[in-house]
Amino acid sequence: MLETTASFGLMFFLFTVGVKMDPAMMVRPGRTAILLGVSAMFITMALTVPLSFVFKNYVPMDASLVKSFPLIAASQCLTPFPDIAYLLTELKIVNTDLGRLALSSAMFCDMLGISLTAVGFAALPVILQILKRKLEGEPVGESLISTIFVIVLITGFLSETIGQHYVLGSLVLGLVVPEGSPLGAELVSKLDYPISKVLYPTFLTVSGLKTNIFKIDLQSLWIVAFFALFSSLVKIGAMILPARYNNIPVRDAVVLGLMMNARGIVELVLYNLWLDAQILTDQEFALVVLSVIGTTAIRVTALRILVCIQNQDNVPSIVNLLEASNATKESPIAVIAVLLVKLVGRTTPILIAHQPQRTLESSTSRSSHIINALRHYELYNETCVTVQSFSAILHFETMHEDVCRVALDQNANIVIMPFHKNWTIDGSIGSINRAMQGLNLKVLDKAPCSVGILVDRGILCGSLSILNNQSVYNVAVIYIGGADDAESLCYGSRMVRHRHVTLTVIRFLLFGCHNARERKLDNDFISAIRQANTGNDRFVYQEEVVRDGVGLAASLDAWSECRELGIIGDMLASPDFGITASVLVVQQQKVGGKIINPTMKPVIHNQNTPRHGTSATLGSSNNRTWAISMDRTL
Repeated sequence: MLETTASFGLMFFLFTVGVKMDPAMMVRPGRTAILLGVSAMFITMALTVPLSFVFKNYVPMDASLVKSFPLIAASQCLTPFPDIAYLLTELKIVNTDLGRLALSSAMFCDMLGISLTAVGFAALPVILQILKRKLEGEPVGESLISTIFVIVLITGFLSETIGQHYVLGSLVLGLVVPEGSPLGAELVSKLDYPISKVLYPTFLTVSGLKTNIFKIDLQSLWIVAFFALFSSLVKIGAMILPARYNNIPVRDAVVLGLMMNARGIVELVLYNLWLDAQILTDQEFALVVLSVIGTTAIRVTALRILVCIQNQDNVPSIVNLLEASNATKESPIAVIAVLLVKLVGRTTPILIAHQPQRTLESSTSRSSHIINALRHYELYNETCVTVQSFSAILHFETMHEDVCRVALDQNANIVIMPFHKNWTIDGSIGSINRAMQGLNLKVLDKAPCSVGILVDRGILCGSLSILNNQSVYNVAVIYIGGADDAESLCYGSRMVRHRHVTLTVIRFLLFGCHNARERKLDNDFISAIRQANTGNDRFVYQEEVVRDGVGLAASLDAWSECRELGIIGDMLASPDFGITASVLVVQQQKVGGKIINPTMKPVIHNQNTPRHGTSATLGSSNNRTWAISMDRTL
């Protein structure tokens, strides 16, 4: 029963993978993708398989391993595109230039290794005709969805009948479904959750139950491990020459090589087939399964947030921001808190690392109050939050260097800086710290990661804590376009997974904008965010068309007082604007004054690959509100 359920899960998993793919990438892969695909397959195979025969003849190994060893070595050279597609989707980089190139190369590489049968192709026109007839202006009905489910099972049966594996038919059927069609979207929405949460894990469980690691001897283990590592390194090397020929940077070529080394469901299917056919023994099956696990093992990385705290007044809003960032066991948060203290009465700057404790300090000093507040937040989320505190007693003129150094040493994903203005309870400006403004400008210019400037208006609405499970935070993200706005939207999308946070995304479309490439990047990115939040009623998306937006921005630029916030951020932070919301203005990392690779994924999802733009946060009286704002570079 368990194996039958696993087989159904495998069929529908590969069907949904096919639905999400564009078969045109396989038919018209492009010259670069062809070169990379050919190189990945033939160079890796040409070096790995002959070496396996050398090992077979000259290296002592288990007698059962000798027979199947060349086959195991050849399997390490595979580049199955379903595995790579799943990896790119999980990393949310499938729509980037590098992701598309990796996927196209993998699909072409699979074309070299797999010939789709004539019977399979004969079924495609019939299926296409059904889909076209149903998609011509008609809504997607339940009957059509049910029909497709039955067809998936039929194609699996037909694949077995003609001597192929049953998953091949479901994968081909998925590729037939038009990419981006209402039918495809409906199928994915209905299948994604049960497949990813029940059926797919069932297949992995069955494979795990068949794996007996106690039958492995150490000599066989190191031989298979060596070939898994060797083939991976060869494949990475095989990417570099054609990539350089097509003017792709070496770093991107290495990343492509790592993508092409993805291992997963396809290898497990292959190894299960070999085990059932007695090509592999129990020991060899355990070895190759471990090679898949070793290649794809990913450590869960925390979102690392460095928060700079100027005084105790900053703490409530910072804690609320951290809590709204939604730390979970699957996506924990590591907080690096730096208490900024101006150096007075001495010449030697000091950076003090406070020892982590699981209890609150009894000291009444200013720093102890701040540290205790952060520890209270850590204890409240003890399974998914860690807090490390520093006190930086420094000159303001050079403080940015230490902030950036700590961010670099701690691998921070984002630095949160306090705004240089403080509000009084009546909504007027209470104090202005020009030294802090200068510090913020320097950190924005030199930071090794994204930077957010927090305009704290918590005092205007009581600074209620989200930790008490009674406050509701309404987060608004203003999206105009570019990488800073993408970073802000990623942060907001992370927040909306918190049960006490609602998110409203307001996208401003510039009338008459003809930058098709930038518009497409923005559309793809927002579509991915909306799809990730499908079914979440706390996520709201709306669009507004703006006429003469560039002219208006140019006029507002002359009135801007805080250039570190950008035009719109400065407007939201103005006391004349009449809002009680706190504002978080985000800028993605810059290097040498230029934004790094605008096609890469934003760092809020734990990658240090920047874009370009900014953001803010809004609030109300009984509900809490944040706004994540816009483009600092307008």
